Amino acid sequence: MPPAIALSEDILINVTPFETRVALVEQGSVQELHVERSIQRGHVGNIYLGRVVRVLPGMQSAFIDIGLERAAFIHIADLRENRGERTQGLTPTPIEKLLFEGQTIMVQVVKDPLGTKGARLSTQISIAGRMLVYLPHDPHIGISQKIDSESERIQLRERLQALMPAEEKGGFIVRTQAEGANDDELTADLEYLRKLWTSVQASARTQAAPALLHQDLTLAQRVLRDMVGPGTGTILVDSRTTSAAMLEWARVYTPSVVGRIQHYSGERPLFDTANVDDEIARALSRRVDLKSGGYLIIDQTEALTTVDVNTGGFVGGRNFDDTIFKTNLEAAQAIARQLRLRNLGGIVILDFIDMEEQEHRDTVLAELKKALSRDRTRMTVNGFTQLGLVEMTRKRTRDSLAHQLCEPCPMCESRGNVRTPRTVCYEILREILREARQFNPKEFRILASQDVVDLFLEEESQHLAMLGDFVGKRVSLEVESTYSQEKYDIILV
Repeated sequence: MPPAIALSEDILINVTPFETRVALVEQGSVQELHVERSIQRGHVGNIYLGRVVRVLPGMQSAFIDIGLERAAFIHIADLRENRGERTQGLTPTPIEKLLFEGQTIMVQVVKDPLGTKGARLSTQISIAGRMLVYLPHDPHIGISQKIDSESERIQLRERLQALMPAEEKGGFIVRTQAEGANDDELTADLEYLRKLWTSVQASARTQAAPALLHQDLTLAQRVLRDMVGPGTGTILVDSRTTSAAMLEWARVYTPSVVGRIQHYSGERPLFDTANVDDEIARALSRRVDLKSGGYLIIDQTEALTTVDVNTGGFVGGRNFDDTIFKTNLEAAQAIARQLRLRNLGGIVILDFIDMEEQEHRDTVLAELKKALSRDRTRMTVNGFTQLGLVEMTRKRTRDSLAHQLCEPCPMCESRGNVRTPRTVCYEILREILREARQFNPKEFRILASQDVVDLFLEEESQHLAMLGDFVGKRVSLEVESTYSQEKYDIILV
């Protein structure tokens, strides 16, 4: 029996002066999308010298000015000064005894600003390299949980301890990419991270808060650091300047991937070759169609994301239970892909179609976990609840694709629906009644959208005439083409 062939992942990088977009494509299907705009670069990983602007003892939190539009937020659990007490099960020192207004403090962004919330901070600094993550304040060596082999974990820990300088007071986390790395590669990463930390400390001594001490890599560089793995095929870049910069960075930090970086100079736009723009449009839709005829409905709110599975037009099973089971199996794979594609994080509630048999539920849950295992983001998945829902969490650090590319609808004010023309008509009639009690104009002129005016001229013409007779004034209509369906004005002439 021939050995299983590992799925090859190609990475497409589209670069313009205003935006960099990255698509990870597996077997012709887009699995991940990342967007970084020049004026909206994320802040996760950045290290700042901040100033405490307010301490909140009741919430055991504080607001820190790091120079962003909104003050950032730090919780007692993210202060490294309390790390020892927490690990020993002791009561943490209250935040008001550790921080005071006006205090200068070095912090790192662990979550970008989201909605009305400011960035979330930590004083437990970590700096990511290709093979290692450096923890300058934590003398601890950890190994990525994705390295399954216990012997490999022990060997990596021992090798790293041997490579660390005797004077080193910090610690490291060994990343998945270090599996199979030689001592020279580990040493190069170790020295790079220590040198970077020395530079951060020097900047902190010479700058006044708030100040940026260290900025995380660009999206193109993070691709080489975080996304490239043994299964990566080619890395196509449609910018000659960016591909040259990536090659230069890779020769220093990731020499094993230099041969995979290629400049794309084809006539067709790079993203058109894999229909990525069509995939982006679908990723912004609530509905995701399944090949079987079923579909998903995905709703994202500030608190959580819900995914509802429906059979739709699928009736291909031998019986109804079989149809439901096959739809849920296909949905499990589609859900895992959509979470990566849309970069959905936080609490996620999955509403699969109800299954009577426990064996079917176990199989669907196993399929979901298998599909999610290809995701680099940390997740937890719980089994089916008594209500038949699957609860899971996916670590949220950056905005979802929808939050990056979309904004609340100005028509419905992000409610997801608008008032009907008839509802607006009746609001206008009530408003004219109110105005007639206070004022005595010659005429009431209604400015409204075409749909509202049409309804007044047709089905609601009798109510409009009755109102005119009741108030004893002329009521005229005027279409305002720039008005949304809900907007109107009443002019007193």
